[in-house]
Amino acid sequence: MALNPQHSYVHLAADGMATELPGGEQFWSLPETEIERYGSGWLISEYEFTADWPNWEMHPEADEFVYLLSGSIRLLLEKSDGVQELVLKDSGAVVVPRGVWHTAKVHLPSRVLHVTRGAGTRHRAV
Repeated sequence: MALNPQHSYVHLAADGMATELPGGEQFWSLPETEIERYGSGWLISEYEFTADWPNWEMHPEADEFVYLLSGSIRLLLEKSDGVQELVLKDSGAVVVPRGVWHTAKVHLPSRVLHVTRGAGTRHRAV
């Protein structure tokens, strides 16, 4: 069965089992305990961005793979020696190290694929 990552997420559990999940608002409106349960494995999701991210986020449990499928963004990583800026245009990827706060500025409407372990994810306003 073909999946559309804009509408369905995929959860990869530690035992290798892949489970299709409802994506987008359907996923994020699940009870917090259920979302947290999926945070212990790898969540693969795709988002379309037309505006800058409204917050910084940080994943304390694992690195995050951020893959630009189309468009243009500037990914900001807050490191101990200052903010590192990485420009992605048309396509490209970044591995955001665990524990690093990050956000993005959107230059052109963009589609981005994320692979992350969401357990313990924290957010703060930009």
